[in-house]
Amino acid sequence: MMQNVLNLTDTAANRVKSLIAKSGDDSVQGLRVGVKQGGCSGMEYFVEYASEKSAMEEEVLDKGVRIFIEPAAFMFLLGSTMDYHEDRLTSGFTFENPNEKAKCGCGQSVAF
Repeated sequence: MMQNVLNLTDTAANRVKSLIAKSGDDSVQGLRVGVKQGGCSGMEYFVEYASEKSAMEEEVLDKGVRIFIEPAAFMFLLGSTMDYHEDRLTSGFTFENPNEKAKCGCGQSVAF
């Protein structure tokens, strides 16, 4: 069986389902995940609503949710696990990524 580019924890999958249900937009099919320039380490992950698969995107179906991987992020995310973390001060998706070379102190940006 081929491994997904990105795997989700149960917590992340449940949060994705909740976000899609709360979006108020019936066209939302899943979330799009990618990386962009920014932050003190050089790159940042981003997650946004996705209404459709764009050209050349990788589609991941895991635990009943759909994640679209931007083509430019494919090699950066290969083998990663997406989780969702919530505590008294912060909440958000986190990534366990074997491709990261460094992370900034606040954990918001990475270097590959």
